[in-house]
Amino acid sequence: MEQQKLRELLETLHQELGQVGTVDEKTEEVLSSLREDISKLVKDGTKACEEEESMTDRMSDAVGHFEEDHPRLSMLIQHVLDSLARMGL
Repeated sequence: MEQQKLRELLETLHQELGQVGTVDEKTEEVLSSLREDISKLVKDGTKACEEEESMTDRMSDAVGHFEEDHPRLSMLIQHVLDSLARMGL
């Protein structure tokens, strides 16, 4: 059940990332990193997160980065982190 919810959250987050318009260089780096992390999670499931602890660190940093200018994006990333935490990751 939690795996399915995580997949749905990741798909929603991926769509939201695609809607972010013109951004500065730092934001582009954060977006690029998130896209890679989402691709790994979708492809490899939670195994990808278990193997790479820094993935959750990057997502946590992204929450703060997007909080002011993209609150919905920040909220979605936090939901993914919450879902991963409930799964023990």
